[in-house]
Amino acid sequence: MVKRTGPTNTLLSELISELKKRSNEQSVNLWKRIALDLEKPTRQRRAVNISRINRYTKENEIIIVPGKILGSGILKHKLTISAYQFSDQAKEKIEKSGATIVPLLELSKEKPNGKRIRIIG
Repeated sequence: MVKRTGPTNTLLSELISELKKRSNEQSVNLWKRIALDLEKPTRQRRAVNISRINRYTKENEIIIVPGKILGSGILKHKLTISAYQFSDQAKEKIEKSGATIVPLLELSKEKPNGKRIRIIG
């Protein structure tokens, strides 16, 4: 049986530990859930296309994808989007639509209580 060690990427490990710390400080389970999703192996992490984000969101929502956002589809409204990774094409399409990209740590500082944030994926 192989011992599970977690991610070897140091930046990802720091992000996960910081999100867990914020979760404990604020007693908000949202940040802990994001951290646990990011601890999964790369193959099991969520990958979401822009078309899905467009279909399941409304104007001016705040969403988190604990994984990667891919560039298939068109975003037709403004959002605040946070994810661990973005494809180059996805970044271009998000910026063209007028939506904003916020890093996960920044979002956890801005909204420590986790209110009005949706997880997509």
